[in-house]
Amino acid sequence: MLLQIQTDRLKLLPFTIQICEEVLSSSTSCLTDLGISPAKDWPDLETLDTLPRILKNLNKVQSPSGFESWMVIHKSTNILIGDIGFKGSPNEYGEIDLGYGIVQSETQKGYAKEAALGLIEWAFKQAGIKAITANCSKENFTSQKILTFLNFTKIEEHQEMLYWKLLSNNSGGVSY
Repeated sequence: MLLQIQTDRLKLLPFTIQICEEVLSSSTSCLTDLGISPAKDWPDLETLDTLPRILKNLNKVQSPSGFESWMVIHKSTNILIGDIGFKGSPNEYGEIDLGYGIVQSETQKGYAKEAALGLIEWAFKQAGIKAITANCSKENFTSQKILTFLNFTKIEEHQEMLYWKLLSNNSGGVSY
């Protein structure tokens, strides 16, 4: 069965190798077959830049494990509005690195926060996950606000980047 995460307004579905390959070749027929319509500005340049890395991670597993990237789909319209996910399997410390992007036409509506909350809740229910990390540029005030809202702690600044961490409370939830 295909993994799926549901939030109030969104559903998150994992990218597959087929979806990545088709989108990279300018096709969305596999999405149409799933009843999903891409937003008019999806995929954006950031997504097109990320898809080869998603594909590389998917090629390391037999099927999506959840630690790769997920499509962010608006539940009521079935429109694909962005992506969120982890940059691969947990490291030796039980850490996974979070990244997300919502198409420009759908920003400032709380979708990134909502998708991240759903994915974080899922991640901390997985065995061995102790922390989620994230990073953003010092100029990305929107991501800084989102990560602060999600209770991430800024742990490091290096050149133009900020590095963040969210710890599990070891009981399946998030420490606040």
